[in-house]
Amino acid sequence: MRLLLSCVILTLFLCHSVPAFAGEAAPFSDGEVLTYEITWPSGLSLGETSFTARATPTGWNFEARVSANLPTLAISDEYRSSADAEFCSLKLEKKVRHGKREVDETVTYDQTKRLAHRKTRNGEASDVEIQPCTRDALTFLYVLRRELASGRIPPPEDINFGWQYQISMTYAESVEIEVGGEPVMADRMLVDLTGPKSQRSFEVFVGRDKARTPLLMRVPFELGTFSLKLLK
Repeated sequence: MRLLLSCVILTLFLCHSVPAFAGEAAPFSDGEVLTYEITWPSGLSLGETSFTARATPTGWNFEARVSANLPTLAISDEYRSSADAEFCSLKLEKKVRHGKREVDETVTYDQTKRLAHRKTRNGEASDVEIQPCTRDALTFLYVLRRELASGRIPPPEDINFGWQYQISMTYAESVEIEVGGEPVMADRMLVDLTGPKSQRSFEVFVGRDKARTPLLMRVPFELGTFSLKLLK
């Protein structure tokens, strides 16, 4: 289940590889909040995930929260990231609470030296080499939306979520799905995510609105396909 929640989070935190163009407007708005329901294969609700975007004088701040209750495990995660005006990552903070397991981690990005410095609450530290204008996984979700709004599909690229991951995306088709009881046109994207110890494939349905809002995600597992559905 921990792997499931990690895949859910990382899949929503999608990436891009083309540097943002100066002056190119973001399709999402300052103060935007998106909330998703996490459901079992049976349709039973597991919990919720929310995403918030706020503009700053020099860039953007992003936040994600995950709250889920399992029969034997409570999940309460918080992720915060900051980026400059070109969406190059500056800092990522992670607070993970899975039952009695607690993880507090901060990653700072030195874009000049091309290093990501990871430090945990217990004092563990490590450095990872990064690409120019590297984005953390949370920031990448918003850059992806801007790329799609501009008619571009991101090529395969590395992202950073404390560790390095590679994401590749393929456009599959435009389909009609149901959101809030109403039919909505969406672009179905196939996503492959490869990390240090795992590999997963997903489906992500992105709205064709100007904001390119992620509407639905499906994650196949041995027990069935888990989903994230946009609530508001």
